Amino acid sequence: MINKLQDIVDAAKAKGKQRLIVAYGQDAHTLEAVNDAVQMGLVEATLIGDPAEIERVCAEEKIDHKQFRIIAETSDVKCVEKAVKMMNDGEGDVLMKGLVTTDKYMRGILNKEYGLVPPKGVLSHVAVLEVPAYSKLLTVSDVAIIPYPDFAQKTAIAKYLIATAHVLGIHKPKVACIAPSEQLLPGVQSSTEAALLAVMGTRGQLGKADVDGPLAMDVAVDKEAAKVKKLTGSVAGDADCLLFPNIDAANVFFKTCTKFAGAELAAMVVGTKKPCVLTSRGDSRQTKLYSIALACLSVK
Repeated sequence: MINKLQDIVDAAKAKGKQRLIVAYGQDAHTLEAVNDAVQMGLVEATLIGDPAEIERVCAEEKIDHKQFRIIAETSDVKCVEKAVKMMNDGEGDVLMKGLVTTDKYMRGILNKEYGLVPPKGVLSHVAVLEVPAYSKLLTVSDVAIIPYPDFAQKTAIAKYLIATAHVLGIHKPKVACIAPSEQLLPGVQSSTEAALLAVMGTRGQLGKADVDGPLAMDVAVDKEAAKVKKLTGSVAGDADCLLFPNIDAANVFFKTCTKFAGAELAAMVVGTKKPCVLTSRGDSRQTKLYSIALACLSVK
């Protein structure tokens, strides 16, 4: 079982090189992370962007631009379009967002003609957090794409969390469906839907996992809190995965962990035909490297 983000890098390296295509890959953090991935043997990289700008940034960061395949394009939207088309044509295994906004990146992925979403597919976002205060990695969703998931979307998100945990070597992940209280509150949608997901988990409808809910945040990750509140079951106090009720709760948790708790992370889009790295343009070199590794490890 993988317990650290660095373990993801090591496992992805052992799996062998993947073909990475970077849309509008011409900013320092992206180029540094891609350079690290190339040097580690994780990927062969294709950058789509302005060659002059790529060479300028590479020179500043002391990166050899000749190790990359560079496809010339100055428009960020067209960079995404070309990258997604190349992925669809089988020229790449992993797609990555460079210096382009998330909405433009996602529009390319969602394009009906050449995009990467299967028919009737549900796109979501999974992040794997290494929080110093927790004993293992936490896989959380959805912090970036679906604002207020309906029950069908929550079911899909739960399956994505479980699939990602399986990639991390967790054979039967413990999934906590987060709500304001561990008590079932009939008038609270997140509470009732968490209970339904727990029943589906018990019946094996979500895959190989232990699913419990509703669980408040404290009892999901704190064994002492779960003990005090007399909660039984394998998930309480020891969750591997957190399924949040909406983007408000998930995004606040995600950013609180990174900004106040010293957490590092890897993140990607899920529900696509091939793994797609999705990080913020302001994310660190290390975050982007971990995200590349997670996507590479997820390649089927």
